[in-house]
Amino acid sequence: MTRYIGRRLLAFIPVLFIIVTLTFFLVRLAPGGPFAAEKAVSEEALRQIAAHYNLDAPLFKQYLDYLAGLLQGDMGPSLKRPSRSVAEWILIKLPVSVELGIYGLVVALCLGLPAGILAAWRPNTWRDYVPMSLAMTGICVPNFVLGPLLVLVFAVHLGWLPVALWETPSDKILPALTLGAIYAAYIARLTRASLLEVLSQDFIRTARAKGLGETRVVLRHGLRGALQPVVAFLGPATAGLLTGSFVVENIFGIPGLGTEFIKAALNRDYTMIMGTVLVFSVLIMTFNLAVDVVQAWLDPRLRHA
Repeated sequence: MTRYIGRRLLAFIPVLFIIVTLTFFLVRLAPGGPFAAEKAVSEEALRQIAAHYNLDAPLFKQYLDYLAGLLQGDMGPSLKRPSRSVAEWILIKLPVSVELGIYGLVVALCLGLPAGILAAWRPNTWRDYVPMSLAMTGICVPNFVLGPLLVLVFAVHLGWLPVALWETPSDKILPALTLGAIYAAYIARLTRASLLEVLSQDFIRTARAKGLGETRVVLRHGLRGALQPVVAFLGPATAGLLTGSFVVENIFGIPGLGTEFIKAALNRDYTMIMGTVLVFSVLIMTFNLAVDVVQAWLDPRLRHA
């Protein structure tokens, strides 16, 4: 396992290099620039601003200079808000996005796992049809539709929850539900299918023949094997929770890193875009590595392989 984790960590380096290179050139190929929309600024002033931020240098030299700064831990200043560096803005905004992602993951697991277990426990009954119908609905409704619907029902009509903000615990319920609902639906369906397959295997029949209770058979013997597809899904699900937070943060006015990325993309803030993409990439790869380690813990065959 130690060698496996070490190889995966070393693989981060070329992957991050490719991500940084593609992002750097793609954002500069987009039309417009960080100071193109400035008003009442002379051409000379624009040239001085470009020289100050090294934007007048050849593109490849800008790329090499950025890589040199990145190797030293310097992501540069924000081009649109130079009062702070990109790293400082990320340190301020990232905890909010991570908190939202954790809440969304908790909602997905707390809703999806019980629904999938209940459906597999009593297949082809109303206990199966009801949660799977809700899961299919959750898959079909995207979060940019679900979010406004939840606001309309629970905030506008019923007045139970606030519309926006990110201060009190009640402010975080609707964003977490919006972000986690679709992944709860996928987890429910994966859990049902996997648990049904495990419950038909020979070792489950043996456990039942020994007189073990159905609850113990399902939750202790069957669920551990059934969780492997769910754990494998948590890697891309975590990536989806992070990228999906862009939309959710925009809907609910959450001051997270997703909102900053959208602002940076609209304002052509090159350094902020680069820093945000880099941080999200590192987080996603780290979560994927964690999922692989958990899978190896669940399945000893993977450890030996």
